Amino acid sequence: MGCLPHFTIFMLSPVLLYTWCADNFLITNQEEQFCRSKQRAMVRGIGQMDSAGEGVGLVFLTLALCTTAMFEQCQGRSVYEEPANCLRLECAPYQVIHSQKDYEIRSYRAATWISTSPIHSNSFKDAAGRGFNILFAYIQGNNDHAASINMTAPVLVDMFPSTGSSHNTTFTVQLYLPQKYQKNPPLSRQVHPVKMPEHRHAAVKRFGGFMNEANIPRQVLALRRSLKGSPWESSMAKTQSKGHVPCSVAGYNSPYEHENRVNEVMFWF
Repeated sequence: MGCLPHFTIFMLSPVLLYTWCADNFLITNQEEQFCRSKQRAMVRGIGQMDSAGEGVGLVFLTLALCTTAMFEQCQGRSVYEEPANCLRLECAPYQVIHSQKDYEIRSYRAATWISTSPIHSNSFKDAAGRGFNILFAYIQGNNDHAASINMTAPVLVDMFPSTGSSHNTTFTVQLYLPQKYQKNPPLSRQVHPVKMPEHRHAAVKRFGGFMNEANIPRQVLALRRSLKGSPWESSMAKTQSKGHVPCSVAGYNSPYEHENRVNEVMFWF
């Protein structure tokens, strides 16, 4: 629901108003300008309220707190904390445009990533491992500059389900390039630079542990269910109708980190 949709909310009891705010605290609108216009209208509405009405003071206080919370959400405050590894690694930048308890919508600007060629496999672990080893060799100096490139996050794995008789899935594994190499990335026969993302927006759900063939489908299904009936669902359907759009998973930790792992499943649109 985002910012208040009807100004008749001013006439609700403080209890109902508080309940409405609690239910919608994490919901934001897609457009910041729309949110701001609603907030300005709420301020005008407050000025027109009858100061003699019973409970007006409490309504005013509750509404002020709710408006502050919604303003923060309309500005794009994420429901997810920044991954700890992003404090020491350069991470792909994005802006949160909508956030709620079980997913968020992000806007990514186009940037240069380094990508493997397609990997055909019936095992996520096999494909992700092979792809990461290729990328790791590249940043360790297996490139035409013999450059040692700092590790970044996340490692992104695109998954394209098979459309033929084979049951194999097609995977590509990508790594965000540091700003230093965005304009002139070192080249290699094993990898190639790509401008990503092709689709600007992503619906994102975060989960922990190690990614595998068992938990990825569960997280994909959970995100799909959360998006059902939302405006984002129709946007994704339009994008998918135009071509082969992958589901992606992003990992922010090395294989040697066993605690507080951060993973994300992503639908692009």
